[in-house]
Amino acid sequence: MARRTRKNVGVLGLGIIGSRVAENLRARGFHVFVWNRNPRPVPNFVGAPAELAEMCDYIQIFVSDDDALLDVVRQMVPALGPRHIVIAHPTVAPYSMRTAADLVERRGSRFVEAPFTGSKSGAEKGELVFYVAGDEVALREARPILEASSKEIIEIGEIGQATVVKLATNIVTAASVQALAEGLALVNHAGIPADKFVAAMQNNASYSKTLSMKLPKMIENNFEPHFALKHMLKDMKIASQLGLSHHLELAVTTAARDRLLEQEQRGYAEEDFSVIARKYFPEMVFPTVEQDLELFEKPPPIEPAATISSMGEVAAAVQEAEFNQPPAEAAPQTAPFPEQLVPAESSFETPPLGTAQPQAQPADAAPPSAPTQPQPEQAPATNSPMDMLAKLLRGESARPDGP
Repeated sequence: MARRTRKNVGVLGLGIIGSRVAENLRARGFHVFVWNRNPRPVPNFVGAPAELAEMCDYIQIFVSDDDALLDVVRQMVPALGPRHIVIAHPTVAPYSMRTAADLVERRGSRFVEAPFTGSKSGAEKGELVFYVAGDEVALREARPILEASSKEIIEIGEIGQATVVKLATNIVTAASVQALAEGLALVNHAGIPADKFVAAMQNNASYSKTLSMKLPKMIENNFEPHFALKHMLKDMKIASQLGLSHHLELAVTTAARDRLLEQEQRGYAEEDFSVIARKYFPEMVFPTVEQDLELFEKPPPIEPAATISSMGEVAAAVQEAEFNQPPAEAAPQTAPFPEQLVPAESSFETPPLGTAQPQAQPADAAPPSAPTQPQPEQAPATNSPMDMLAKLLRGESARPDGP
């Protein structure tokens, strides 16, 4: 085991950022030990977080989410003491950050919250920007460690507040790239060359470093991860939940989250989050969900009946049918099931408009005399308003049958 000195720094997590921070620290003369959940053939790789804590005074944590942060902190706890400063960099829920701080401080160690902005290229150049919170003494001691990989360190306040600032900035970043993808799609589908859009954006007040980096990559269909989609999606989920906890409607955050979720479900979680542009370009996207899964056959379009031009005509036809309907006693309904809506042929003539309608006979009136000739059996009339409406919907005549 190497001799511990004040310049020993431990880095937990060797992803896109953590691996480059370790290189920057070594370039600045720090003696660096590293650990990663999946072992890597790199210098000074140790076997466990607790082992790294035994060898180092400063410990930087670059893991991906809430569970990973709390897991590595709990593994280190037995080895922590007053000499340690733990610097946590993940973007997690503020509650998780405060929980991690509490675990560390119970051991007499000090805790610095330090989420950052800046992607792969920023880490390589040592140009990250850290948002930090914690005890002033701990911040002062941790500053040389942070300066090895940063161009700016912004002090925010209490533990948990730096994470809120980080989430807020990521809302703006995710929404900006989503808007960029939509603008590029609109220009593309209008047949305008992409370089015209680039020139317009470069002279627009909304242009930013993020857009200047993402726009050329979108046009080239290059989605090499600088900030993986899965991480931005995680941040938007946390931001949405945080908004709900404060009774805030974060509509743009929700929309950005949903677009990221679509692309994660298509298998692009490891690509750069600008891969959301795939949604808008047929030549870029892979098969649609319907093509991938072949879940349904689309039914043919329903053509409206030629005799119906408006709901007003339907209402007029139904009203006229009611007007010409014979007394209820003369037209019993016999259809046994609701689905049997096909009406039988009408057996009465429609009187001209304006003629008197036959009146129902009083209950004690004598029944009409029987006809002298036997009449053929007739189907019961079914020209009720519902039957008329059924006819209309099938495209048949809107008037009752007659000569």
